[in-house]
Amino acid sequence: MNGYDFLQIIFVLFALVLFTPILGAFFHKSLSGQSNLLTKIGSPFEKLLYKICCVDEKEEMGWKQYLLSVLVFNFIGFLFVFLVLMFQGSLPLNPAHLPNLSWHLSLNTAISFMTNTNWQSYAGEATMSHFSQMVALAGQNFFSAATGLSVLLVLIRAFKNNQSKKLGNFWLDLNRSIIYVLLPLSILWAVVLSSEGVIQNFSAPEQVRTLEGKEQMISQGPVASQVAIKQLGTNGGGFFNTNSTHPYENPTPLSNFFQLLALLLIPAALTLTFGYMINKPKEGWILFSAMMIVLVMGLSVSLWSEYQSNSLTANHYAMEGKEVRFGVTNSILWSTFTTAASNGSVNAMHSSLTPLAGGVAMLNMLFGEIIFGGIGSGLYGMLLYVILTVFIAGLMVGRTPEYLGKKIEAFDIKMAIIGILAPSFVILFGTAFSLLTPSIMSSLMHKGPHGFSEIFYALTSAAGNNGSAFAGLNANTPILNCLLGFGMLMGRFAVLIPVMALAGNLSGKKIMPESSGTFKTDNFLFVFLLVSVIVIVGALTFFPALSLGPIVEQIMFIQEKTF
Repeated sequence: MNGYDFLQIIFVLFALVLFTPILGAFFHKSLSGQSNLLTKIGSPFEKLLYKICCVDEKEEMGWKQYLLSVLVFNFIGFLFVFLVLMFQGSLPLNPAHLPNLSWHLSLNTAISFMTNTNWQSYAGEATMSHFSQMVALAGQNFFSAATGLSVLLVLIRAFKNNQSKKLGNFWLDLNRSIIYVLLPLSILWAVVLSSEGVIQNFSAPEQVRTLEGKEQMISQGPVASQVAIKQLGTNGGGFFNTNSTHPYENPTPLSNFFQLLALLLIPAALTLTFGYMINKPKEGWILFSAMMIVLVMGLSVSLWSEYQSNSLTANHYAMEGKEVRFGVTNSILWSTFTTAASNGSVNAMHSSLTPLAGGVAMLNMLFGEIIFGGIGSGLYGMLLYVILTVFIAGLMVGRTPEYLGKKIEAFDIKMAIIGILAPSFVILFGTAFSLLTPSIMSSLMHKGPHGFSEIFYALTSAAGNNGSAFAGLNANTPILNCLLGFGMLMGRFAVLIPVMALAGNLSGKKIMPESSGTFKTDNFLFVFLLVSVIVIVGALTFFPALSLGPIVEQIMFIQEKTF
């Protein structure tokens, strides 16, 4: 590494810290219905949507009604995407005349985009028409992100409420999330990316002659608009198969910086939105600090590993699978950010990372995608860990645990544990099932520990709703499309449903005044405890599996041995 590499790291982290309170305050005003910079523009559209959809914006819902609205809305979105993909060949905006997708690929993809995962068992430019990309997939990029943000708002209101069962209106939260948060930022990012050379057109693939005199088909399409929301919405699904390594998706160092920043921009800002909404900004900074500490720890380990060299890398740092125009540092920044953000987009191939760097990418997802994580889902997942940490601290001092004045009781702990462990069960069970299934094992490109990592990473990515892959696994088979689809559903709704039940229970509780015995959650002692619980839970749950994959492969790498 050189000074320029360090400067890039410092600059992107500084930008993240700088924009967090600014956007956090803006999101607070926007999502609370207060006057903001976009009120004059967005308010008429907001009211028009309520009128069209026959929504009473003043009506509030209990947690069960809110949850039912979430589930119905997501099912309709899933069904729409599934049908579009099944009948793609007969729909407009298909200049490449691409055929319909198979039932199992349509099923997997519809689940993937509905759950904010964007796992892709296909090559985008060779599989999806412009209509499918723009209407079905990009549409779900907005809706799935807005769903996560809406559920987060419910949990925040639960901490604010004092013996109330009213937790807001899903349709109100959904519209505001899109109109004031996702859409304005996506338009801004799309314009910036277009100015840097990210293409935006409706053309058919063009045949060109290369410098070697050979003919090549170059795909075209509405890329900039999809790249903007795929990054800002923590979605990650690329227009092209190679995602943000493709020069049409990510052509310049500046486009790379804006996309990298977009990965964590909204999830980071939501920590301060949380603090402002509960009238305790310091609590938001505490959560931001815990997330940033774990992020920097993982980034440091990954960079150290990638800059090691031995005879296996020709006594040089590993450049296989990386874009020369981005280099090692930008590749590792991206791999760390994208797996921390539940995004899944890539600007380098994760399968080619050194074993330890690949292990960090897995660990970011294995923590439950809470190190910033997906929009809304990352923060409500982190709050489950907060509740667990408060509970453990209460046991240590012999007091009934409290958080933000709400007593944490048996039901709350049960919901938190279910939300934390349900994805873990899917990952471990799914990996074991895959290792015992010959048809899945035949889909592997590699053997030994790296082959194990390909399967383990795929299940981790699905259950964590991340969407990135080690890329050596041929996942477009009926059994894997169904298995990973199940994993994505569990990773989304086996966490979302307990969070909603937890919110309903907390909302009905009385807010207790602070006393001399109240355990403080707004200092760095709590940050230390929270980070410790996150690391310990992740290590205890997944250390045996990690030992079979990246850990043993790293030991072999140090010994300059292959398998």
